[in-house]
Amino acid sequence: MMMNIGKNAIAALVVGLLTAGVSGCKNEGPMERTGKEIDKAAEKTGEKLEKAGDKVKESVK
Repeated sequence: MMMNIGKNAIAALVVGLLTAGVSGCKNEGPMERTGKEIDKAAEKTGEKLEKAGDKVKESVK
């Protein structure tokens, strides 16, 4: 009986933490937006470097 109460309390705590975590992610702050913009810029830079590498390979052939 006592073990069931403990298990139920832990389960309720886990569900509460997951719910709080999911709801906390909905509001995007300035650091989140900045991080996303940095990710996009890095991705674009990587694509441009890949294209430049392809051009170099073609010119060597």
